[in-house]
Amino acid sequence: MSMDNKEKLAAFAGLTGKSLTSGGLVNVVFHSPASGDALKAKGTPKTIAGKTVLQIETSLTEGRVTHENLTEGEIASALPKQFETFRKADLTDKNGTASVMISKKGAVTLLEKGKIGTAVEKPAADSGNDREKSRLLSGNEEFLKALDVADKNGRIHDKKQAKFRQICRFSEYIAEAAAKLNPEGELYVCDLCCGKSYLSFAAYHVLTAVLGRQVKMSCVDLKKSVIDYCADIAKKSGMDGMEFVCGDINEFEPLRKPDLVISLHACDIATDIVLNFAVRHHAEAILSTPCCHHQMNREMNCPTLDFIAERPVLRQKLADAATDALRLLMLDAAGYRTDATEFIDPEDTPKNIMLRAHRRKHWRDDSREAADKRERYRAAYFFMYGKEI
Repeated sequence: MSMDNKEKLAAFAGLTGKSLTSGGLVNVVFHSPASGDALKAKGTPKTIAGKTVLQIETSLTEGRVTHENLTEGEIASALPKQFETFRKADLTDKNGTASVMISKKGAVTLLEKGKIGTAVEKPAADSGNDREKSRLLSGNEEFLKALDVADKNGRIHDKKQAKFRQICRFSEYIAEAAAKLNPEGELYVCDLCCGKSYLSFAAYHVLTAVLGRQVKMSCVDLKKSVIDYCADIAKKSGMDGMEFVCGDINEFEPLRKPDLVISLHACDIATDIVLNFAVRHHAEAILSTPCCHHQMNREMNCPTLDFIAERPVLRQKLADAATDALRLLMLDAAGYRTDATEFIDPEDTPKNIMLRAHRRKHWRDDSREAADKRERYRAAYFFMYGKEI
């Protein structure tokens, strides 16, 4: 590579350092790998031990992730080394952008727009490993250490970064749902198909330790080994209000009317069982992230949509969307206000749709509105399956 090309890469590194120092850096992303097992590298400003650094998170094959923290003085020498792996990079600053492109022959193109490095009033750096107090989870919680999401010092393991992001996002949904529940008295929460209960523990922690509520929580799963494992973690973490029940969710009887029913990635019709449970017991709020949608894929009988369904990949995507849409219509007809939102970044998990529902006040099952919603649900069901519900 000629000196001219090296100078361009050095200039890009210099712009990144300048952007970081000014507080205007949003991120710098390296992509289009030429070789190796790296997929992408993303640098964001972080504040660690009171100092602003550029934290490079490199995504590798097989879901692996590595991190490197660069001080302002290290950026000039370290950043150009990224181009030994990647052919392109994009810098986003609050006051401008810059890009680097390397051709197959090694020619470097550097493009720059705006006034990168112009000082801004509020630095872009977030609190990184010195997390802001307003964040619901810090990584230092006992249950995260017991689940091996974090080490004994509260540092999130590299391989568990995606799981931690998922837990943090779910915690925010829990806090939002709790804000709409009765502010007085003990909350009763049911987590059905709880599995290893990452989100069960997060929900309990947020409701009790962060929001200060009294909580009783029932977590149900078929696997005894998992239930025993989770019960032990709850005991070690001092989560006395949690109970773990080994059994079929079809047969589970709640202690009383649930305030909140949650479910993460219950497979296929297990999600429908969870939602029907919530409706049958008049749960005030529901948070459910479905997993696979095999039933619709197998049983779909809608000639109008055959132009989509005859392609296997598109048929599955159609089944995913239609199944969740029908679920929301069912909840609408049962007196809930519903919506669907992205639970987490699709790069972390493709199963990223969150179904949310809150029971409507003053709802009457014998009202005209209820009848209209039930009819709409029946018509949609018949359209997709070619049979009455």
